[in-house]
Amino acid sequence: MKVRITEYLEVDLESQKWCCQRCGHELVDARQNYKKGCLVAEKPLEEVYPPKPEGQAYGFIPDPDFCRLIEFYCPGCGVMIENEYLPPGHPLTHEIELDIDSLIERYGRA
Repeated sequence: MKVRITEYLEVDLESQKWCCQRCGHELVDARQNYKKGCLVAEKPLEEVYPPKPEGQAYGFIPDPDFCRLIEFYCPGCGVMIENEYLPPGHPLTHEIELDIDSLIERYGRA
């Protein structure tokens, strides 16, 4: 049985793995950070934000010395699972930690 956690993430309770909701690709053990099983890319901020208007002192683009955009993709189908803004050198966040044993107790094994 698979339990949907986010738009593109689900947990397979039988294998206890994070899976891509779109293609079913198994990412990593569900007791770990799902991001460890993703393809990771740092996107240049200039590709996301419009350039600073000519003659203006400020624009909307974050300062790349203080901010980076990290994207996480499914290795199976390439869908973007998540993205996050982090200061340079900051470790990837671990924002979802599941109690797998409670999920299995609640939903049962497949």
